[in-house]
Amino acid sequence: MSNHLEEIQKYDAKADADIVANMAKTYRLVLSKRDSAYVAVSDADELKTVRENFLKKKLGLTDSDDKLDAIIADVAEEMKADRMKERLTFYYLCAKKAGKLSVFS
Repeated sequence: MSNHLEEIQKYDAKADADIVANMAKTYRLVLSKRDSAYVAVSDADELKTVRENFLKKKLGLTDSDDKLDAIIADVAEEMKADRMKERLTFYYLCAKKAGKLSVFS
């Protein structure tokens, strides 16, 4: 878990360790597979999955697809220096931008 926290702290120095731990626990199966441990921001289907399954279903967001896609685009831009975008970091930053980190408290 400390690796996840360290990765997230590159973007949010004050990341809550308990929230990161809860997220890691929730997504442990996804994170255990190399193919699904990263978000491919160049794949439109992948970004749709992030929007539909994470932002809408998990976080319960009901905003327009355009607004949700803007959150995803902002996070992708923020992480552009990382060739491989870790899913947990990507999800954490999306949840933070949406004001929904409390879902993992």
